[in-house]
Amino acid sequence: MKGYHIYLIRHGSTVANENGTYIGHTDYSLSEKGIEELKDKAEKHIYPKTERIYSSPLKRCTETAKILFPDKEILCLEGIKELNLGDFDGKNVEELINNEDYKKWLKGGFEFAPPNGESVKDLTIRSFDALNKIIINMMNEDIVNATIISHSGVISNMLTCFGLPKLTEEDLRHEPGEGYEILVTAQMWQQANAFEIISRVPYYE
Repeated sequence: MKGYHIYLIRHGSTVANENGTYIGHTDYSLSEKGIEELKDKAEKHIYPKTERIYSSPLKRCTETAKILFPDKEILCLEGIKELNLGDFDGKNVEELINNEDYKKWLKGGFEFAPPNGESVKDLTIRSFDALNKIIINMMNEDIVNATIISHSGVISNMLTCFGLPKLTEEDLRHEPGEGYEILVTAQMWQQANAFEIISRVPYYE
């Protein structure tokens, strides 16, 4: 049965990431450090060959795509933007530590959202819709290798919700510019809304 390979790659580092600031929909560019790290990884390691790039429209993702895959057209999808953190966006732990809503959010809960933000349930629904559109698009256009440049929250959500084998978020942590290769078949996706987690990317020599 025909398989479709998708590479889920986290964007490079931003100043906010480096300072421990929460960022969701705020549109940060890559930091100078983030740019250099991506260039270094592209030089020292092997990123997979890909026929199409799907990216979050936020600059930190489109800039990552241009560095890692400079010769590819970028198709932006709203559905793979980072979780909307609402009132928590742009703040760090020290600023939020005494906030009661923040304390509730840290305890988890599929349907609990930050004030003016979205819940994990919301993220799961939209990331599934986006991934489903990508897979159908690949099948219709006979694309067997595609890359998604997105955010750690989105990638972790996809992997934990739809990936096999079932792994914890701790197991699936990944650094900027890194991620996972997944394998999708029409039967597996249509019958179980699931894909197989194959390996980490980039490939280390």
